[in-house]
Amino acid sequence: MDFFVLLIIFIIIVVIAAKAVKILRPYEKAVVERLGKYQRTVESGLTVVIPFIEHLRRVDLREQVVDVPPQEVITKDNTVVIVDCVIFYEVVDPFNAVYNVVNFYQAITKLAQTNLRNIVGDLELDETLTSREMINTHLREVLDEATDKWGTRVVRVEIQRIEPPKDIVDAMSKQMKAERMKRASILEAEGYKQSEIKRAEGDKQAAILESEGQAEAIKKVAEANKYQEIAIAEGEAQANLTVYNSIHQGNPTNELIAIKYLESLEKIADGNSTKIFLPAEMSNILGSVGAIAELFNDKDANKKSKPKEANNVKIPVVPTPKLDSEE
Repeated sequence: MDFFVLLIIFIIIVVIAAKAVKILRPYEKAVVERLGKYQRTVESGLTVVIPFIEHLRRVDLREQVVDVPPQEVITKDNTVVIVDCVIFYEVVDPFNAVYNVVNFYQAITKLAQTNLRNIVGDLELDETLTSREMINTHLREVLDEATDKWGTRVVRVEIQRIEPPKDIVDAMSKQMKAERMKRASILEAEGYKQSEIKRAEGDKQAAILESEGQAEAIKKVAEANKYQEIAIAEGEAQANLTVYNSIHQGNPTNELIAIKYLESLEKIADGNSTKIFLPAEMSNILGSVGAIAELFNDKDANKKSKPKEANNVKIPVVPTPKLDSEE
């Protein structure tokens, strides 16, 4: 009998100890109520409460997510879009989180839907589709201010989907396609324009370079011709000077000059259609030529007369006729 009583007492002690000793994890805090009244807030770790008198309510301090269901929202330009978002929050004050809101999940969901309709309702469709970051920031500020008395802090808000009606999507797709085709045409025209400009500049530069090359070539050719003419003139002058000096050093006679003159005249008169007009001064020259001819005839006559001296025969010398200057 005593053993049974001791066993019951031991069981009661174990139950009371289990009720009195509580262990809170590192991410938890708790609110202790004594006979239905707030007593204290306890941190994580080992906590002792009075069994059957004090009650412990745990609060999770980790960041949590609320998925706001999709809803239809009318934009400023009367377009219906379907919008949904997710909210990330964390509890910073366990007392307010326990005593200031009954169902935090439902409260934050309704609050997010209401403010999302207000924010999107002030924007046009194009702004709604391109202003996700602005909507996120504005909605987070509104929710954080509203949930401050609930002992929570809204960390961030993210828009998951903004879906316009199917006909609007088709119209936007056609508009985007037309805009892209327009940009492509503009870019193609701009590219053609730039290519033509570059080509014209290239042709211009090529023409300039070609003109400069031709001018330089003409300049070089002119300089070469100049040097050639100078060299030829200097050569002719040197040749004339050499001939002149040679003639004077050789001390030519009138007869030699006359013979050279006749040789030159023969070359000049060579040809069937050549006509020569002799000036008046030619009579004096031809007289000298006649004298030279008589001289040669006398020499020939003396040579021939030597073997014929026995017969005493004299060969007559024919005088050279003088040409009329008018002929």
